[in-house]
Order: sequence, then structure tokens, then C-alpha cells
Amino acid sequence: MTYPSGIIEIPALVDVHVHLREPGYSYKETIRTGTLAARQAGYSDICTMPNLNPAPDSLSNLQVQLDIIERDAAIRVHPYACITKGQKGEGELVDMEALAPHVVGFSDDGRGIQSAELMREAMVRCRAVDSILVEHCEVNELLRGGYIHDGRYAREHGHRGICSESEWREVDRNVNLAADTGCRLHICHVSTRESVDIVRQAKKGGLPVSCETAPHYLILTEDNLREDGCWKMNPPLRSQADKEALLEGLCDGTIECIATDHAPHAAEEKNRGLEHSAFGIVGIETALPLLYTYVVRTGLVDWQTVIDAMTVNPRRIMRLKDYGETIRVDLDAHYTISPEQFISLGHSTPFAGWEVYGRISPTTP
Repeated sequence: MTYPSGIIEIPALVDVHVHLREPGYSYKETIRTGTLAARQAGYSDICTMPNLNPAPDSLSNLQVQLDIIERDAAIRVHPYACITKGQKGEGELVDMEALAPHVVGFSDDGRGIQSAELMREAMVRCRAVDSILVEHCEVNELLRGGYIHDGRYAREHGHRGICSESEWREVDRNVNLAADTGCRLHICHVSTRESVDIVRQAKKGGLPVSCETAPHYLILTEDNLREDGCWKMNPPLRSQADKEALLEGLCDGTIECIATDHAPHAAEEKNRGLEHSAFGIVGIETALPLLYTYVVRTGLVDWQTVIDAMTVNPRRIMRLKDYGETIRVDLDAHYTISPEQFISLGHSTPFAGWEVYGRISPTTP
């Protein structure tokens, strides 16, 4: 498999899964710092998750976020509204009819909707307003206090594991509900081979289902884990077999999007080891160089497939207007990832010190 080199021009990037932390948690990230980081990394559009304070579960709460976006955003920011009041994953659904004109979709990211009945009702309402449900798939009763993958590393180092079934069981349930209701469903951060196969079969059946994975799941596995909080994310890094299934799913079109799940935290929240650190790593400033270096140059995935998963596919799935912006990438530029140079307030990444190719010039009209 050949790969491009030199200075090339590609469409501006789109990320459908970003945590900007503002309002409510601006010590982790702000809309200003997060969008400046995204612009520097080649993104023109990002979709932001609703785990905020106040949670965007009503027009008045959403407006707090929209006002900051209008004032501070360096690129286009498309918020998700919550699925449930308070983004609890249970209880009362939000007023989707009122919120739909102002948001890109609905998500309770970080919390899976545990009740099938509530999820069905959410899908019915979401379809009625012609929007999309963007679902974090996780069965709470199967978590059992885990914080890394339930695999070899967990067993050998005495850690509590998160089993793959906690993800794929809810993926399966939600796909079946999408089949029943006709609701557009996008599944967040797929990490297991079973999830990939479920989505593959759904797409073969013509269901309105899409999914994303993140660069770290395409590059790393549990075999890379170290006793440091920068290796802790949710879902966790899985097995080599899972990584291979994700790569296959990306190549055959099952996985249509690569999203970063950029999740900044303060340093003290990530310096407590695997067990006690917060879930989440930053990724928006490293995504394309990492993928080019360790996925494309290594012959695992074709360059155009990666670019489509970071540009045209997410734009199509989330119905975002294409303004024709492009970025330039110097694919011969070689450098070391240094978190101290990030624009983002978050610096926790397992890729610190990694050598990469691909220097990006910011978005241009």
C-alpha cells in the first residue's frame, strides 16, 4: 500500500465527539482554548458533548453554551443537547422538539441509557424531529467497578476490568431499537470487535446506523498500558484482536468516522494512577499526524479512507454544511509530540514523546 508524501491539500477536518468543558468546568478546557487547538489541528467543525453545568437539557441551559460559542469560538461548534434531563441516562426525556433546531443531535455521552423502554421513547421522539441520537453504549451492571479492559494486563497487575460485553450488549440493543423505530443512530467510540460486527450487520440490513472510533483504539491496545492515568479512557484500550477488528471495520466502511473523544482534565485529575485518575485523554492536536504515521504509513489503512472518516463522512452523517475549506499538511515534516506545546488546557496523552509525521497549517477559507 502506497501513501502520500510532501505538502498536500485536503478538506478541513470534522470531529463529531469533543469535550470543551465550558460552561461549568473551564479549569479543564474552555471553548476558546479548545477551538483554538482544533483550528491549529486542521478542524473547521466540531460537535461538543453535553456533560456540562448547566447541562444543555433545556433552551435556557443550552443558551448559556451558545452565548459562549458566539463570543469565543475560533471555528464552528455544533452542540449536542442531552437525551435526558440532567444528562443522567435515566428519568425524564428532554423536550426534543424545542431543542432540535438549535443542536446537531442528542446525546447523554458518558452515560448509556439503561432502560430499553426509555431509549425506545427517545428514538421515537428523535425521529419525529428528524434528528440523530449519538449514544454512549454501556451497561452499568456489567462495569463492576472496572477502569481498564478486562484482559491480560488487568489480570497480571491486579486491576478491575471492564468487560467488552458492557459495550456491545447495549450496541446490540440500540441497533435493534433503531430497526424498530427508524431513528438515526450514531454509536460513540466503538472499541470491541463484537460492536463492529453488530454495526456491520446493521448497515448490511440498511438500518440508519453509523459509528465512530478514535485514533487511540486504532493504534494502541491493552499491551501498551502503563501505570499512569494518561492511559485511562472510557471505553478502555482493548485487545489486539479488537484493534484488528476496528481497522478492518474502518477499511470496509463499517466505521465511517474517526473522532478524537478529546477529553481534557486538570493535571491533578490525571496524576492518580490507573485506578483513581479521571477517564479521558486529549487528542484533537495529535489525531491526523498519529493516524498518518502509525496507520497509513504502516500500510494498515489507505490514506483516503482515513481522510474520508475525518471529513466527508462525519459531515454527511451530522448534516453539516460544507463551506469548501481546506488545510495543508506537510507529510514530510517530522517532530515529537510534546504536550507542553498543546494549545488545549489538557495535556494528558499516552502519545507524549512519540515521533510523528505531518505538520498541519490551520484552516483556510
